[in-house]
Amino acid sequence: MSPKYPTRQLGRNGPVVSAIGFGTMGIGAFYGKTDKEEALKTLTYAADRGVTFWDCADVYGNTEEVLGEWFKTTGRRSEIFLATKFGARDPDTPNNTARNSKPSYIRFAVERSLKKLQIDTIDLYYQHRVDPEVPIEVVMQTLGELVNEGKIRYIGLSEASADTLRRAKAVPGVGDKLIAVQNEFGLFTLDVEKGDFMKAVEETGVSVVTYSPLNRGMASGRYRSRADFDKDDLRLILPRFSEENFPKSLAVVDKLQAIA
Repeated sequence: MSPKYPTRQLGRNGPVVSAIGFGTMGIGAFYGKTDKEEALKTLTYAADRGVTFWDCADVYGNTEEVLGEWFKTTGRRSEIFLATKFGARDPDTPNNTARNSKPSYIRFAVERSLKKLQIDTIDLYYQHRVDPEVPIEVVMQTLGELVNEGKIRYIGLSEASADTLRRAKAVPGVGDKLIAVQNEFGLFTLDVEKGDFMKAVEETGVSVVTYSPLNRGMASGRYRSRADFDKDDLRLILPRFSEENFPKSLAVVDKLQAIA
């Protein structure tokens, strides 16, 4: 049995999950070399310690397949509250970076993820990025149909604006299934505090699930040089980790560590 761990409720009446989630992007992509066996051990380590709110996406390399293998070999699917995402781009066509939330694509994407994950139902299904070509009301109606069909349990948005969040929550018959909005939030990224985003969160009762709370590892103090990253690590092309900005970011981290 997993040890007792702090929990949080998603939404006003949603499920209770571990307060700290496990972001699985690095298992299959973006952060340099990957190792499936180490990934499987890490998943077990997290589950054994009560970190059972796992976050994935269909564009995270082979992460969904690795998770599927873990579920199949361990038989511990029921212990995990699993989120995955669609719509940032089509992982089967890497050169096509267009967002896609057309109803037909959402249905295709959910079936593909279910197959890779080797599960029957996704606990929380996020629109990974808002598609400017498809009204959020249309997206919500399609996701609501997937809830009714048992393909997904709850709905989430990622990097959505206050207006989009309000509109999505207002869709009749499905808005109550919208329980989470995932935005980046950390020492170097405080955008969610700007404008009326947090006001919209309070109005709708949707929970904020942050990603990169340690700013892709920068705020952890682990990385002291750009040389600490593999040559194919995504972070090397991000502004915060550039030759010019890395020393500035490091100085902020050092100040933080001096007081915390």
